[in-house]
Amino acid sequence: MSHYLEQINLLRSLQKVDDEIHHIRNELEAAPKEVEDLRTRFEDTVLYRERQQDKTTHLIDQEKRLSTEIDDDAARIKKSKGKLMSVENAREYHAAVREMDSLERVNRNREEERNALTDELERQSSALAEIEAEYVVLEKKLAEAEAGLQARIAEAQDKLNVLLLKRRQAGSQVPSPVFARYEFIRERLEHPVIVPVTDGVCSGCHIAIPPQNFIELQKASQILSCPNCQRLTFWSEHFPGEKSSG
Repeated sequence: MSHYLEQINLLRSLQKVDDEIHHIRNELEAAPKEVEDLRTRFEDTVLYRERQQDKTTHLIDQEKRLSTEIDDDAARIKKSKGKLMSVENAREYHAAVREMDSLERVNRNREEERNALTDELERQSSALAEIEAEYVVLEKKLAEAEAGLQARIAEAQDKLNVLLLKRRQAGSQVPSPVFARYEFIRERLEHPVIVPVTDGVCSGCHIAIPPQNFIELQKASQILSCPNCQRLTFWSEHFPGEKSSG
């Protein structure tokens, strides 16, 4: 293997370690955020659940009030019918009939109102049952996520510590000027640093490199950067099977 290819191979090995480190650091960043997002969802559910409970309780109270009023109306209608049987003249009779008609009309309106209220209560109770089920699921998930967060972070940190040691070893194999160039790019660009060029296209930025640059890359005489994204590049055909960055 040529000196150039040896250097590229060392950089590829270093990049593979950095791929793992990148993944672990994403995990360390994502774990608390996932728990926080879950906590926010749970808190939103708690508020919605409370509002739904208040709404359902209000409807139940209204239904009880209407039922009481309907029962009272029924008692008054019965009393009015009793009056109708004991009237002594036409004037009293017509007055009793008007009173009974008025009471029955009010009673029918209340019955209609209660029926509509009952339908609405069924809908709201169904919605409350759904949110209660979601509340139970989220409460359990959040408790498990919070309980496992520290263990998850500790495990990721242990892996990261091992990888950082592995990285130091891999970096020490790369010639100092080349390693310094790699680090310079790593500190300024998004992961990854070194990427293959396949069919004349840089896999880092997915833009075709100029033909002359591609020709130089194929010569394998010096380490070149992509003119578009500035990442270090190598021709994928120099390493069969290498089509994209790790």
